[in-house]
Amino acid sequence: MAKVVPLYKKDDPQLPCNYRPISLLSIFGKLLEKLMQNRLCTYLEKFNILYDYQFGFRKYYGTALALIEVIDSIYRHLDNHEKTIGVYLDLQKAFDTVNHDILIHKLSIYGIRGTTLTWFKNYLSNRKQFTVLADAKSDILNITCGVPQGSILGPLLFLIYVNDIQDCASEAKLKLFADDTNLFIFGKSFPEISTKSNSLLINLNKWFVANKLSLNIDKTCYSAFSNNPPNCNDYSQIDLKFNSVNIKKCESVKYLGVWIDDKLNWKVHIDYIYSKLAKFVGIFYKLSHKLPDDCLKMLYFSFVHPHILYGVEIYANTYTSYLEKLMKLNNKLLRILQKKRQI
Repeated sequence: MAKVVPLYKKDDPQLPCNYRPISLLSIFGKLLEKLMQNRLCTYLEKFNILYDYQFGFRKYYGTALALIEVIDSIYRHLDNHEKTIGVYLDLQKAFDTVNHDILIHKLSIYGIRGTTLTWFKNYLSNRKQFTVLADAKSDILNITCGVPQGSILGPLLFLIYVNDIQDCASEAKLKLFADDTNLFIFGKSFPEISTKSNSLLINLNKWFVANKLSLNIDKTCYSAFSNNPPNCNDYSQIDLKFNSVNIKKCESVKYLGVWIDDKLNWKVHIDYIYSKLAKFVGIFYKLSHKLPDDCLKMLYFSFVHPHILYGVEIYANTYTSYLEKLMKLNNKLLRILQKKRQI
């Protein structure tokens, strides 16, 4: 039995699709899940079953590693005078639409059989949930699909469910972070890459249909990278479609928390960090004379430093003139917290 609490994400709060359902589960059940997760992880690592470019919910993997892998591959092909198209696919409610029968079949294929497979069948069957919002409570309903968000085993089971997606685009090496699916295709010209991309997208569409997953085409987009100046890039030759629907082109895309622009000058991401940190100037002014130094230091390393540090290996590889305003803002915040005179 799960108590589901809707967690608001963004956009219109009146639309249910803008909430993430978080399942509050029995602590005893989660302890049992943790034991099974440890055994399952050991098995998957021993036989190297999980896809190499799956960076989500894995030990020694993370968003920073995924970002470095993607950006390095783009730079490497640009140095070889090749062009790149990055397609950012948005799976719709991926965790909630996992088919239990398909998941059990895939577990069996990966060698999880006998008593252990029976355990997983039991784990997924006869699950129930109700939703609580403020003082309102829904009726109790059966769960017929999906892995519980908020569970211990849910993320790992999802990785197993999508693990064979790699076979759809072996030429391009899909980059995955849980349900974030990204396709980077390289070639000598945009028409060549566009043709190759459409072929791979057809294969991916067949995989989504077979696995009962769907793509949110409104949030799916692509960006193009080239060494040539923007006015020399013939972007009109790029025509990407998914299930006969055109995919929109974006000059910058937020990928795992970092804004990647098509010029790779990182100005968009630097402006994004700057706008997040600028609001702390007035707040820190007011707090600097009311809190002890230890608390002020904690404030900096809690609210400022993580934003600057995250992705610094990538976005700091740009012109000093682009980074200057961010460095000045950081210095200003430090001086305020240390009660130093502003220069």
